[in-house]
Amino acid sequence: MDKKPSLFGLQGVKRRVIYVTLYELIAIGAATVGLALLTGQGAGHSSVVAVAASVIAIVWNIVFNWAFERWEARQPVRGRSVARRVAHAIGFEGGLVFTLVPLFAWWFGVSLWHAFVMDLGLIVFFLCYTFVFNWVFDHLFGLPASAMAA
Repeated sequence: MDKKPSLFGLQGVKRRVIYVTLYELIAIGAATVGLALLTGQGAGHSSVVAVAASVIAIVWNIVFNWAFERWEARQPVRGRSVARRVAHAIGFEGGLVFTLVPLFAWWFGVSLWHAFVMDLGLIVFFLCYTFVFNWVFDHLFGLPASAMAA
């Protein structure tokens, strides 16, 4: 369980806006570079789909985190264990696969299978990135109310 005080206590809408903004700015840069390397196409071409993926991810982020925090608030054990953080990262990234793979297939003109295989590198990166980002974010801004002891 996380018990250390944070540098900035942050809750509610302000927390979500800061979270999504920081997460997606870093994600757009990483996805642009990753997609350019994976496809052999330029960063300009890859950045367009990275921004589109970011918009999709922002909507998914809002929906998924709302649902996750509602579920989390009903759990008898509070805090964010490693297992809970892993479940969060897998759930979030798993949901994105269903929307981003078809987008990549269309944008890069490849089959769904090829887009999925191409996306595997990004999936692994973003699973790790999501886990680390959430851990650092929670240490800097504190846990959301849903994870704190009553």
